[in-house]
Amino acid sequence: MSDVNEKPAAVAMPAPGTTDATTTAPAVAGGAGLSARQVQIRSVVQAIGMLPVLIVLAIAFHYLGEGRFLTAQNLSIVAQQAAINCVLGAGMTFVILTGGIDLSVGSILAASAMAALIASLIPGWGLLGVPAALLTGLFFGLINGSLVAFAGLPPFIVTLGSLTAVRGLARLMGSDTTIFNPDLSFAAIGNATIPITPTFGIPLLAIIAIVVIVVSWFVLRRTVLGVWIYAVGGNPAAARLSGIKVWRILLFVYCVSGLLAGLGGVMSAARLYAANGLQLGQSYELDAIAAVILGGTSFVGGIGSIWGTLIGALIIAVLSNGLTLLGVSDIWQFIVKGLVIIGAVALDRVRLQGNART
Repeated sequence: MSDVNEKPAAVAMPAPGTTDATTTAPAVAGGAGLSARQVQIRSVVQAIGMLPVLIVLAIAFHYLGEGRFLTAQNLSIVAQQAAINCVLGAGMTFVILTGGIDLSVGSILAASAMAALIASLIPGWGLLGVPAALLTGLFFGLINGSLVAFAGLPPFIVTLGSLTAVRGLARLMGSDTTIFNPDLSFAAIGNATIPITPTFGIPLLAIIAIVVIVVSWFVLRRTVLGVWIYAVGGNPAAARLSGIKVWRILLFVYCVSGLLAGLGGVMSAARLYAANGLQLGQSYELDAIAAVILGGTSFVGGIGSIWGTLIGALIIAVLSNGLTLLGVSDIWQFIVKGLVIIGAVALDRVRLQGNART
């Protein structure tokens, strides 16, 4: 990602309180050549992002699925399916905003879920599974962040190694077997529903995901720390010269990603009453990356929106649910998801080229 350092220093210093549209230096630099109306239209398009795509997909699946998609029961299922990816995607957004990547979140989720189940089996201390999972995720995030921030290793290589190593540790934790706990003390996290009407309720998983999104938005858009994260992603050299402790920011974002992967482990374990180090969390990192990029966060860093990540995660959940309702086999679902990821990266490239031309 050599072009990260080519961005002007002014790019990465969005003032707290700006709108949650995509923050980009090329757009700021090129905006001087646009009319006020063009700038306003661009801002609206950036703010809306992929929301029209989500709406079109939902309507299309509803009619193709003979009216089964937009029902209270199915929308509740979609919310459950999107919740864990929202949480992982939020952590991934922090990392990608700095120009990094975290390929290990699926494996960290599995290890955290294993820790949660193992701790939950301690007589009288079942709730210990929640902090055990969170601390497990934070620990692995701290390792990833330390290798990137202090050793200067490429994030892709570090987290690719963690993806494999942590997966192996997750399997060791359960002696390569599935751990069950039918009396899981925190099972409500994964299965409870907050009733809204007599026929509709919001899954607690979805509420947790929304809380994570809101807190992430507040950190990124209403705190100095958020300004620093955008600054490091926009131009790390300029950020360092301006007095920002870049190593602290890198350490922080990977810890956030690990911590939220740990939370994802709690959510998964609570929903399934079980954990398996081999299968749980497989390919979750790809879904999280796709959600982030679909939501408008750029791989080069310094550009992105946490609300966009929420929309991206919902698009992926709608695709999976809608294709299942239509009877599409899981083989083709994998193919479609892969094409979505490729399309998301291509869209990111087009956005960057468009910014460069203006």
